[in-house]
Amino acid sequence: MSWKLCAVGMMVVFLLPSNTSAQAIRFQPQGAAAAGQGNAFAAQADDASAIHFNPAGLSQVEGVQVLAGTSLLGGSIKYKSLTGMDARGDLGGSVAYPPPSHSYVSANLGSLGWKNLSNVTVGLGLTTPYGLNTRYPVNGPFNSAVTSSTLPLIDIKPTVAYKLNDQIALGLSADIYTFASFLGEGHVEQRLVWPGGLGIPPGASFEFSSKGTGAGFTGSLLYTPFRNAEGKSLASVGLIYTSQAVIPLNGSFFVNGAKVADASTTLVLPQIYRGAVALWPIRDQEREWKLEVDVEYVGWKSVRDFDMHLSSGAVLPQPQQWKTVPVIAVGTEYKWLNPSWLPHWDVAVRSGYTRTENPVPDTPFNPGTISLSSQTMSIGAGFLCKGQGRFLGLVPCGGASSLWPKAMGLDVAFQEWFYESRTVAGNLNPTVNGTYHAYVHLGTVSLKFMF
Repeated sequence: MSWKLCAVGMMVVFLLPSNTSAQAIRFQPQGAAAAGQGNAFAAQADDASAIHFNPAGLSQVEGVQVLAGTSLLGGSIKYKSLTGMDARGDLGGSVAYPPPSHSYVSANLGSLGWKNLSNVTVGLGLTTPYGLNTRYPVNGPFNSAVTSSTLPLIDIKPTVAYKLNDQIALGLSADIYTFASFLGEGHVEQRLVWPGGLGIPPGASFEFSSKGTGAGFTGSLLYTPFRNAEGKSLASVGLIYTSQAVIPLNGSFFVNGAKVADASTTLVLPQIYRGAVALWPIRDQEREWKLEVDVEYVGWKSVRDFDMHLSSGAVLPQPQQWKTVPVIAVGTEYKWLNPSWLPHWDVAVRSGYTRTENPVPDTPFNPGTISLSSQTMSIGAGFLCKGQGRFLGLVPCGGASSLWPKAMGLDVAFQEWFYESRTVAGNLNPTVNGTYHAYVHLGTVSLKFMF
C-alpha cells in the first residue's frame, strides 16, 4: 500500500488541479426575475428569491409565496496549446445535466393568523450557488490534469426577515452547504489520466471522490428612504454580507476503479460583501420603471491552501494564491400594471449587464473551471396573472377556492456569457499552459404562486 500512497501523493502535488475545480465557480442566477436584470436585484428583492439575494427583502413579500425554477445551461471551452494543439470541452453535454435549480417558500406570519407578528416573514430556500460540471476528451492534451470535474453543491437556506418600520428591514439566513444523492453524483468528483511512472502504468484512470457539509450565514439590511402615495418604494438600498463557509471533504482516491487511499481536504467558500441601490423614476398605478446597480466583493483571498490529508497520516501542502475580485451588475425592469391590452395581468420586460473578474492566477489555473473574466448580457420578461385572468389561457388565477393561489406568475430570462480569452503560462502542470476561450448561454425560468 505504501507505493500506492506515494503515487497518490505525487499525483496530488504535480497533477491534480490544486482546487478540485470547485472554488472558482460561483453560479449567480437563482431566480429568473433577477437573471433577466443581470442579477441586479438585491435592492429590489420583492419576491421569495429575496431569500438568496437579500433576506431583508423578504419583509416585502405578502402572504405565502412559492417560487421554483431551473436553468438550462450550455456552452463550450476551447484550448490551444503553445505548440498549436487544440482541444474542446463542454459543460457535461450540449445542456448541463442535472440543471442548476432553485426553489423558495415564504410566509408572512401575520397572514397565517399571528397578527402581532405581521412584521415577521420566514422562508426556506434550496439553491445551487456553487456548481461545476465540465468534461474534456480522455485523450486530450492536458488529460494528466483533468478529464472531468463535477461539484453538485446545494445550499439550504432557512430565513427570517423583520420589518422595523417603513424604512428599515433586517434579514438573516443560515447557509447549509451539502450534497444530495438526487443531484448528479451527489459528491465532488475529479478525474484524470495517469501519464506513467511510480509503478503505475500510463493511461490508468485516476479519480478523487469526496463529500461533506458546512455552514455559514447571510445577514442583510434593506433601507427604503422614499415611497410613493401607495407606499411603494421609490428608492432603496440593500447591504448584504455572506460569511465564509468551510466544508470538510472526506473521500477516496481510485486507480482504475480500485480504491488506493482515503483522503480529506477542506473546501472554502468565500465571504461576500454586497451593496445595491435601486431607483424608480416611474412608479404609479399603471407603470413602474426601475434602475439598479449592485456591487460585490468576493473574498476568494481566504482560500489559502488546498492541503490533502492522506490515510497514512501524510499531509500534502498545496498553497493557493487567490485574490478578491469585484462583480458589478446593472439592471432595469419596466412593468405595465393591468394594461388595457392584457387586463388582469402585470407584464414586465427586463435587461441587464454583469462584469465578473477572474480570481485565479496562472500557477494554480485549472482547466476544469472557466476561470476567465466575463461580461454577461441579460434579457428577460415576467407575467403575473391575477383576478379574473387565466394562466396559460386555461387555469383561473384569482383564488378559485380558499386553497387556490391568488396570483400566478411566470418569469423567463436569457443570458449570454462572453468570456475574455486567456493565455496561461507557468502552470504547475506544463500541459495546461496555452490559450483558453469559452462561451456560455443560459436560459432560466421560474414559476411563482401567491397565496
